[in-house]
Amino acid sequence: MSVLLDIDSMCVHFKVGAGLFKPGKTLRAVEKVSLKIGENETLALVGESGSGKTTLGRVVAGLEVPTAGQVRFRGERIQSSGKIQMVFQDPFSALDPRMLVGDIVAEPLRLLGEGTAAQRRERVRAMIEQVRLPADAADRYPHEFSGGQRQRIAIARALISNPELIVADEPLSALDVSIQSQVLNLIMDLKDSRKLALLFVSHDLAVVHHIADRVAVLYLGRLVEIAGRDELFSRPSHPYTRALLDAAPRIGARRTRGASTLKGEIPSPINPPSGCVFHTRCPKATDICRSAEPVLEALPDRPGQWAACHFKE
Repeated sequence: MSVLLDIDSMCVHFKVGAGLFKPGKTLRAVEKVSLKIGENETLALVGESGSGKTTLGRVVAGLEVPTAGQVRFRGERIQSSGKIQMVFQDPFSALDPRMLVGDIVAEPLRLLGEGTAAQRRERVRAMIEQVRLPADAADRYPHEFSGGQRQRIAIARALISNPELIVADEPLSALDVSIQSQVLNLIMDLKDSRKLALLFVSHDLAVVHHIADRVAVLYLGRLVEIAGRDELFSRPSHPYTRALLDAAPRIGARRTRGASTLKGEIPSPINPPSGCVFHTRCPKATDICRSAEPVLEALPDRPGQWAACHFKE
């Protein structure tokens, strides 16, 4: 696999509660995460709310600056360019209601200084056609469109500069169930036709199983497991991954598998547990889990599968 994006020991920390006479506390949103994304690959990031998925995606898209570590695109540190673009979760707040759709879609080209006004208009027309919007969409405002159509506008804006990597942050969760599959199929079709890499942030494991090549599992800002899609869904190694899969609803099932269903709440990233951060919710936790942080290591009998657990299976 030719590496497109390389994340090396990334940390993202935020100061919270600081005041004139208060130093504040440190919120560790992402902690020592290392990942690689290959050309044309779809890597899914999964985990509960508060696991650091969105923060990691925003760093990759250049919207946040990491506290430590490096993010390299084709071997170079990420700089502002059109090669990485982002599709946001909420299509209602992601589009400026005062701008015409044509101007919204053309904005990346204008900011990058690409083409004349006439050339940008032509590229916008072609892009609107590719995302299957009405031909007159460029001359209308976002409020004139449904949620699914607005997400298509956001996708068009992300693709107009011919990026090589798209960060999609829960792009379906704000849409009606009836149109989620349409937007998902559009994303997959455009990814294949344009040979894009995709960092897909989601909590919906059914969608992840459908779209991902590999899956990375985050818990409290830490990477706890990464594997190929089929391996992870059929033979999860980390207890947290297994609990997520057990808790996922399945068509025709009266209940979840139940053996490892998650209990309790995710701890605060301001005051994470010592040792393995999952030990407060893990049914297999022992003294070593409470005192020693596990290292993300390859499983010797499962190529491409890594887990951070003292009792990985």
